[in-house]
Amino acid sequence: MDHEQIPPAPAAPPEVKVPSTKIHLISGGSAGLVSAFTLQPLDLLKTRLQQQRRTNTGLKTSITKELKKLANIRDLWRGVLPSTLRTSVGAGLYFTILSQTRTYIASLKKVSEKSSSSVLPKLSHAENLATGFVVRAAVGVITMPITIIKTRFESNLYNYNSMYEGFEGIYNEGGGPKGSFKNFFKGTAATLARDCPYAGLYVLFYESFKNDVIPSLLVPFRRSIHDNYLASVTNSLSAVLAASVATTITAPFDAIKTRLQLIVSVGRPPTIWTATKQIILEPGGVKNLFNGLSLRLGRKGLSAGISWCIYEELLKFL
Repeated sequence: MDHEQIPPAPAAPPEVKVPSTKIHLISGGSAGLVSAFTLQPLDLLKTRLQQQRRTNTGLKTSITKELKKLANIRDLWRGVLPSTLRTSVGAGLYFTILSQTRTYIASLKKVSEKSSSSVLPKLSHAENLATGFVVRAAVGVITMPITIIKTRFESNLYNYNSMYEGFEGIYNEGGGPKGSFKNFFKGTAATLARDCPYAGLYVLFYESFKNDVIPSLLVPFRRSIHDNYLASVTNSLSAVLAASVATTITAPFDAIKTRLQLIVSVGRPPTIWTATKQIILEPGGVKNLFNGLSLRLGRKGLSAGISWCIYEELLKFL
């Protein structure tokens, strides 16, 4: 009697490798470090433009004027140490906490679906907006002291020779006999008003572009482009587009934040409202709230493209 052949059991689907917290921290920190160092000149020029009172000259003239003030090209990287510290630590914390939060929410929903170009969990638009918003608020408060040091170093209103001198100077501001740690949190409200909506909108648009818009646009190229390269292109394009949209929406709070962090106040510190009124009453009016937008767009777009691409690729590699 012939025995009927038993078909081989189907192979078990490969397990999706879930990156550890340590991997998220290393990947996020590395991505932040590279982008911060590379794009420091744009950040410095943006701060210089936002610190000055608006004149009737155009933005191009202002940038040219700021470039002429520099003694040498190395001055474009002034403040790169606090900037890289803030961005690498901040990015490491942000990516790690964001990933853990999103993974937790996905597990509550028992969602196992993941994007083909990413190892990150896939959430709804509202969940992406909320997680980005909340996580950025927490990281923003933690990194606020180094953020003020970074802004002061980039400005030419202060001549700190070291980070220690900067911390000491900020601590002793106010004219009183004793210093105050409150000085390290100047502009916190404006920073959170900028960063929280930015982060929420960024994650929302990033996931939308990555999962829906960009893949549909790249359909004609799927046969001619390797999957790994296609994933990198998808992640980078999504990051740049998401950053551009979120940056434009939150630009006014960036100008207000810079103004608040550069003011040395004696007595009652200035508020978001007083800083906003001061900026708007200068020549140029409401347009002043968008000072440095082109530089911030360039920096944020490139930073997002660099950091998110490095972050997601390192997650796969490590």
